[in-house]
Amino acid sequence: MRIFILILFFCFILNSYAQEPEQNLSDFNLSGLNQDGKKSWEILGKSADIFSNIVKLKEVMAKLYRPDEEIELKAKEAEFDKLNGKLKLKKDVVITTTKGAKLITDSLDWDRTNQSISTKDKVNIESNSIFAYGLGILAKPDLKKINLEKNVFVQINSQKQNNPDDKITITCKGPLEIDYEKNIAVFHNEVKVVHSDIQIYSDELQVYFSKEKATAPSKESITKVYALGNVKIIRENNVSFSEEATYLPQDKKLLLSGKPKLIIYPEKEDLNANSRD
Repeated sequence: MRIFILILFFCFILNSYAQEPEQNLSDFNLSGLNQDGKKSWEILGKSADIFSNIVKLKEVMAKLYRPDEEIELKAKEAEFDKLNGKLKLKKDVVITTTKGAKLITDSLDWDRTNQSISTKDKVNIESNSIFAYGLGILAKPDLKKINLEKNVFVQINSQKQNNPDDKITITCKGPLEIDYEKNIAVFHNEVKVVHSDIQIYSDELQVYFSKEKATAPSKESITKVYALGNVKIIRENNVSFSEEATYLPQDKKLLLSGKPKLIIYPEKEDLNANSRD
C-alpha cells in the first residue's frame, strides 16, 4: 500500500514539474513575415509563459498588417499554439480595424493559417452605421465577411442626425451572413424588419447596401430589402401577404409578387399577429 502511495506521489511531482514553463518573458513581442519578407503579424503582451508547444500570454495584443488596413486584437489572456499558429483569446476580447469595424466578445479563436476567427459566445459588432449582436460567429479577421449563428439583432442607424424614422431594426433566429465586399446581408429563419410605420415578416431577407466613400470611415446606406418565403407586411392599417416582396427604404416603396393578397383595415388584434395564415 505504501509503495502504491509513493508511486502516486512521484507521478504527481513529475506531472507538476512538466507543467512548469520552460521560459518566462516580460513585455514580449512575437512576429511573423510574409513571403515578401515584410511583417504580416505580431503578438505583444505583458508576460508570456513558454511551454514546448504552447505560449500562455497576459494582456495580449495581436496585430495583422494588410496592404489596405490594420487589424488589432486585444484580450486579457491568450494561448498561442506554436505548432498550428492558432491563437485563443480570452476575457474582454476586442477586435478593431482601421476601416471602422469593431467586435467585442468573451473568447475568440484566431486561425492564422485559414485567416478566420470564431467563437460560440455572444458577439457585439459595430461597423460605422450598423450595430449587430448574436450568439456565435465565424468571420474573417478584417470583419468583411461575417456569419452570426443564432439570435441575431441588427440595427441600422440613420445617416441623418436625430431622425429615428430612418432607423431599421432586423431580428432573426439565424444565421446572418454579411459580405461587405458584395454589399449584401442575408437573414434566415423568422425574420422581422421594423422601419418607420412598416413591419415585414419573412423566412429569408436580403439587405443590399452601398457605401458612401466621401466620408471616412464610409457609411452604409440601405438601397433595397428583398423578403421571400411566407412574407407578411403590416403597414398602418393594412396587412398584405405574398411569396416575395421588395422594399425601397429611402422611397418607402413596396412591391409584392407571388400571389399577393391585401387586407384593408383588418381587425385591430390582427395587426401585430405573428401568424402568416
